[in-house]
Amino acid sequence: MSVERSELYGVIAEFTSPEELLAAARRARAAGYRRLTAYSPFPIDDLPEALGYSEGTGIRPIVLAGGILGALSGYLLQWWTAAVDYPINVGGRPYNSWQAFIPITFELMVLFASLFALVGLLALNGLPMPYHPVFNVPGFDGATRDRFFLCIEARDPRFEPDAARRFLASLRPIEVSDVPA
Repeated sequence: MSVERSELYGVIAEFTSPEELLAAARRARAAGYRRLTAYSPFPIDDLPEALGYSEGTGIRPIVLAGGILGALSGYLLQWWTAAVDYPINVGGRPYNSWQAFIPITFELMVLFASLFALVGLLALNGLPMPYHPVFNVPGFDGATRDRFFLCIEARDPRFEPDAARRFLASLRPIEVSDVPA
């Protein structure tokens, strides 16, 4: 069955063991494919490296920005209320008593950083995703039980539907299927 590239999400192959999936991912990466996705019922140790995922996900700067924003907002809120909006002289203490502001500043830094981490992870992972094109592949429900899948996405610069099908078939999977968009 030949489908145009614009009508495809990708081409997917089904395997029976994690070792086969890992070997297939390494061979696909070595063949020059870069937009690869693997589906497995459990984590496989070396699979992220075989797919070419690195540790640089972009979440660190998002969390840092959230922490800085939280600390600044916590400190400035306390400073504004104590020194500008409603200054009260208690026991000769200065209006800008920064030592008293540290606990709330720290708490807001942690709160904002954790909220930014949550929203950043959801955004970077494209979640929530109630529908994905691979859900329509016959037999894909096995990905939650005992089957392993490797998908070459049509967005890959090297993707050519017939060549991708032939490549995946050379890896000796159970089945190779098109994933309609």
